Parts: sequence; C-alpha cells; structure tokens
Amino acid sequence: MPATLSIVIPVLNEEDEVARILVAAKALLDGRAGGGEIIVVDNASTDRTCERVQPFLDDPRVRLLRNDVNQGKGYSIRRGMLEASGELRLMCDADCIASLSSLPRLEEAVEVVDIACGSRLMSGAHVSRQQPIRRRIVGAGFLAYTKLAMGHLPHDVYCGFKLFRAAVAHEVFSRAVLNGWAFDAEVLAMARRLGYTMSEVGIEWSNRPDSRLSIRSVLLPVTGELITARRNIRRAVADRARQQDLDLVSQAETV
Repeated sequence: MPATLSIVIPVLNEEDEVARILVAAKALLDGRAGGGEIIVVDNASTDRTCERVQPFLDDPRVRLLRNDVNQGKGYSIRRGMLEASGELRLMCDADCIASLSSLPRLEEAVEVVDIACGSRLMSGAHVSRQQPIRRRIVGAGFLAYTKLAMGHLPHDVYCGFKLFRAAVAHEVFSRAVLNGWAFDAEVLAMARRLGYTMSEVGIEWSNRPDSRLSIRSVLLPVTGELITARRNIRRAVADRARQQDLDLVSQAETV
C-alpha cells in the first residue's frame, strides 16, 4: 500500500502563484496512489493570497492554516509539518511547480533513507531557467558560509523541495526553533546529529524571475540564526540522550 502524502506549501503574498501550485499539487495527488493532503500555510499575507486559496478548500484534501502575524518561513514550514498527517511529508515552495514531477525520485530515495533532499546541483538535476550569474555567485558564498557554521550538510541546503518520513519530520521539526531563512540548515543539521540518514536527489527546477529573496539582506540575520541553531542542536541531542537513558532505566525496572 503506497504511503499517504502531505504536501506543505508555505506562502507569503503569493496571489499570482498560489493557484498554479495548488492546481499542480492536486493533479499530483489525483494521479498518485495512496491518498494525501495539501496544507497551505499563509504567513500573514497582505495581498489576495488567501482569497485565491478559498475555491480550493471545497476539496477536503486541501487545508489552509493562517498565521496571525508574520512569523517567518521556518515557522510556517514547522507548523505545517507538525499538523500534517501523511506518512510522507513534502516541503514544497510555491515556486516548485516544475519540481513536482521529481517527487517519484524522492519517494524512491526515502525507501532507504529518512530524508530526501531535492537538489539543483546533483547529477540528474535539470534546471530549465537558471538564476542570474550574479546571484549564483553570491549564493555559492552563502552556502559555503552556512556549511562552515553548521558542518557537513547537503550541497543544496536551501532548495525548497524536501521529503521527510513522518516520524522523522515530527521529531526534527518539534525540536527546531528557527523561524527565519536558516531553518533548512537547522533542520538538516539537527536530523544528522540525531542519527537520521539523508540523500540528495537531482530534481527538475526553474528559477522564478520575480523571486523576492535577497541573499544580502538576510546574511546578517542568518549569522545570528546559525549561532542559535548550533546551540539548540547541542541541547536537543543532549536532551534526547538523557531521555533514552531514562527509558532504559524504566525498562530495566519493569523487567
């Protein structure tokens, strides 16, 4: 029996894009055995994003969660992942329409690992529209900076297309704390430190020309976030080790 799938889509002022990704996500579920759901997490949009989602809510597989205030993308993803019910949980940015065709490759990967990370850099990836060269250069430096701070991570840390097994998603996201752009790095570093396995899978991807993310504008805040993430990961690993010790003691006393 194929696993059920939750597709978690974070949005902020995506009135021009949200209907397109929902149509594509519904078509994916329609053509996939196993059933599933689509969770749109609106991060306090000020445009017509939620209005554009409303017609899709007639489908019981589609849910809309709304943040009262802008909490950050990391918060939205975390909320969606923890409220999801699927045995597999897909993090899917609103501009990842082209990447949906690569889902079977990620599903194949999570048959043997805990997390499949979509990648625009690995073998098998097909990027139909590249980012401008200037942004790619700055982005490469940003990735190197992230890995220097967090240790070994997948090559394409910030690709917004990742598939988690449910139990792994629950444990990792319930321990994560970052709300900002560095949440990907925290989640993946946390998963690795907790002993979970992951692999990178080359995916279909197309750059959105009107992308609003400015790497330079997030560089300074991300520095503080990465420091916070490192501390939180150390604390989470220690907490789980203590809990495992307590569980062993409890089991021994029961016997």
